[in-house]
Amino acid sequence: MKKLIALTALILALLSPAALYAGETAAVSADSGEKILRWGGDSEGGFPYMFPDPKDPKKLIGFEVDIVDALAEEMGRKPVYVNNAWDNLIPGLDRNLYDIAINGLEVTPEHEEAINFSIPYYKTYLQLAVRRKDDSVKNLQDLKGKVAGTLKESYAQMVLEEVGDVEIRTYIVEANTYEDLANGRLDAALFDQPIALYSAGFNPEIKFVGPPIGEITYAIAIRKQDKELLTEVNRALVALRDSGKLREIYDKWNLWTPVMATEFNDFDPPKYEPVYYNEWAEAHRPNLTMQKRMERYWDAMPLFAKGALVTMEVSIVAMVIAISLGLILAVTRVFAPGWLALIATWYVEIVRGTPVLIQLFFIFYGLPSVGIKFSPFWAGAIGLGLNYAAYEAEIYRTGLFAIPRTQWESALALGMTRWQAMREVILPQAVRVVIPPITNDFISLLKDSSLVSIITMVDLTKVYGQVSATYYDYFGPGIIVAIIYLILGLPFVRFARFTEKRLAAAENDGKQGRRENIYRSSTRYL
Repeated sequence: MKKLIALTALILALLSPAALYAGETAAVSADSGEKILRWGGDSEGGFPYMFPDPKDPKKLIGFEVDIVDALAEEMGRKPVYVNNAWDNLIPGLDRNLYDIAINGLEVTPEHEEAINFSIPYYKTYLQLAVRRKDDSVKNLQDLKGKVAGTLKESYAQMVLEEVGDVEIRTYIVEANTYEDLANGRLDAALFDQPIALYSAGFNPEIKFVGPPIGEITYAIAIRKQDKELLTEVNRALVALRDSGKLREIYDKWNLWTPVMATEFNDFDPPKYEPVYYNEWAEAHRPNLTMQKRMERYWDAMPLFAKGALVTMEVSIVAMVIAISLGLILAVTRVFAPGWLALIATWYVEIVRGTPVLIQLFFIFYGLPSVGIKFSPFWAGAIGLGLNYAAYEAEIYRTGLFAIPRTQWESALALGMTRWQAMREVILPQAVRVVIPPITNDFISLLKDSSLVSIITMVDLTKVYGQVSATYYDYFGPGIIVAIIYLILGLPFVRFARFTEKRLAAAENDGKQGRRENIYRSSTRYL
């Protein structure tokens, strides 16, 4: 037990620097001596808003990235990016993970009840897309009785719901929707025009149909109480608009439309070449050579390595918590007084009976409402640790019951206390029994750690989504990620087998020694 406690403390001490996520941005400000502007967005499939650069996946690009950079410069601040899932951007804003949120956030009455919006920085419309050979859908009304895909919790979803008699499938990553459309899983896709332009404009299997649908307004989300920041952001946006900086950004991304011309009262022809749009088109030309694919995968390897490190850190800390707490719960259920054992039993049943995803949401987004706040790292590690502790408790309890009762009786007969008997006799034997299932649980936890991406952490699975969505390639990166997960788990499988053999050998040596002692004792009287 002492070794376990020491090992726990050592691992937590080694990994805690990586966990200080919440203080990371503050450190930037303190070191540089300048104000920062923390901004939240979702880089997974967020083109043309924000996404990893196809030429350099370690770099984040997009027209909203350019807007934030220009905005921060106008405000005299340094931009600091915080990644979060799109549908969690507003909860993350309330959680104070960042100062502003920008990621094609639509100004809707529901959103305005929760947060303040800046003045609009972009206006657009919805674009309907179908398979190129499908002539049965020409407008929204033709979708009745068909299957349509769109972004989760978006204005497009509301429009489809108003049509009625449409089976709506919602997505988090836009590129996945158009992949399903091309593969025949959907009859149509409805998205904002910038998304449609960049997601399906290069796909020969898809075409756009129908007139522009509705009107969508993008604005920057700010907390209700940050009145001064709202004024500062609005002032900076007006300055960028009047100076022509916003028009320059939209021209370079090929996003200047008649709608924007009317909004800005600027009907001049394009003033800048759509260089970023052209680069995107070039990067997504069909018939990509194998050599080019391999180069892309190699360029993305640092991102995969960084994501794998995050996955390992979270998994190890979570497993240390699970093993320690699980052992306490098991011992409590077996040896503690009835009322205490009942509490441990209820903990195990409740935790095992609720999804780990809900538990992570509750810890990260729910607990701050009662004053309990964890950084994303610790929220993920504690959430997974508490969840797996319930399963570890049952494994340990099984191991304790596997030890014959005569072992207890013999230890107590030798004068040991119950605590000494458990520590010196029962637990060492129980550990031998539970090592294989605990190893299996760690491998399962390693894979379940992918859920921490919902609380702003960029782990291995999140990197897979970002890279795949950037290149429209889920096959190659998927194989790479699967191999990395396999490599991460193999050392622990090897360690478990090695430990089992050592323990088995030690047990055999002990039995042999006891037999020799008995033999010597019996021959002493012959």
